[in-house]
Amino acid sequence: MRNVIIIGSGCAGNTAAIYTARAGLAPLVIAGHEPGGQLSITTEVENFPGFPEGIMGPQLVENMKQQAIRFGAEYVSGKVEEADLSKRPFSLKIDDEWHECRTLIVASGASARWLGLPNEQKLIGHGVSSCATCDGFFYRGKKIIVIGGGDSAMEEANFLTRFGDEVTLVHRREEFRASKIMLDRCKANPKIKWLTNTVVEDVLDIEKGYVEAVKLKNTKTGEAWTQAVDGFFLAIGHIPNTQPFVGQLDLDEDGYIISHGGARTNITGVFHAGDVEDRIYRQAITASGAGCKAAIEAERFLEAEGH
Repeated sequence: MRNVIIIGSGCAGNTAAIYTARAGLAPLVIAGHEPGGQLSITTEVENFPGFPEGIMGPQLVENMKQQAIRFGAEYVSGKVEEADLSKRPFSLKIDDEWHECRTLIVASGASARWLGLPNEQKLIGHGVSSCATCDGFFYRGKKIIVIGGGDSAMEEANFLTRFGDEVTLVHRREEFRASKIMLDRCKANPKIKWLTNTVVEDVLDIEKGYVEAVKLKNTKTGEAWTQAVDGFFLAIGHIPNTQPFVGQLDLDEDGYIISHGGARTNITGVFHAGDVEDRIYRQAITASGAGCKAAIEAERFLEAEGH
């Protein structure tokens, strides 16, 4: 029996682990299917407070993990296969083993959607990114391509024009899913170029080990060509890692946890933290702040119950 189980080992989960461990609650942290979260596939992080020279993403989450372990947190690998939140204690099946807990913090994050290109995964952090706010600064004066057709793609493209000399928005269809106001804003930006009815066949590192070009193809004419770029940004959405909780936790139409105030969910004793609920900010610092809130909520809840 655990006082607290935390699902996820990114910024949200690790921060929750630090706080609950310091409170003497001996949390168990389930690393999840993406240990370290989005920062584990990020290179240099320059906007996390306290690191004036920046820090590598994997190092930042490892530092957080070691800090939590120092205070008594325990980490196990694996992911949640099943969950029973219908009664307390809550039950979680981690791989083939069941665990019980008095409180649960869901910090399992949201995984970026990828195109599945041959070189895509290899070049994440080396020109391929799913976060303009995180990585746009590195492309000052560069050529950038943004993939997508919704509001997120418009927002990312507009943001990236602050840094790039040229931003090309690539969409597989003629029509966009984006709202009119977001689309009009992009069309009014002279730095943004448009490639519709176009798909990406691959992203290329020709000889330098980072993105240098993309292979494109027109879906109507079949014409294929290679175009030089420095930055390749995907804005085709995220998938929240909430599958084991469908039908138990209140989720929106895309699967994100619906907050019931603070870090609370619809189930008493279950709390949320980070990108599994936050579909707006998606930053390391906001995830850490959410982990802190969830931990404090869990601590107060257990204290009120006499644990």
